[in-house]
Amino acid sequence: MPERTIGKALAAVGAPLALAGLAMQVLPGRGSSVLVLVLGLALLMTGVVMSAAAACS
Repeated sequence: MPERTIGKALAAVGAPLALAGLAMQVLPGRGSSVLVLVLGLALLMTGVVMSAAAACS
């Protein structure tokens, strides 16, 4: 599987997770919002960097 495809998949999974974590931070209630936010941002950034690196080479 090409690196760019993996990067796109990671970014596609990370973006909704980051938005869900952000929504859990803003909205009242209980939940593991920090974990979801951090995981989503990590996946999103990793996917963006992998896609950009594959596009440049």
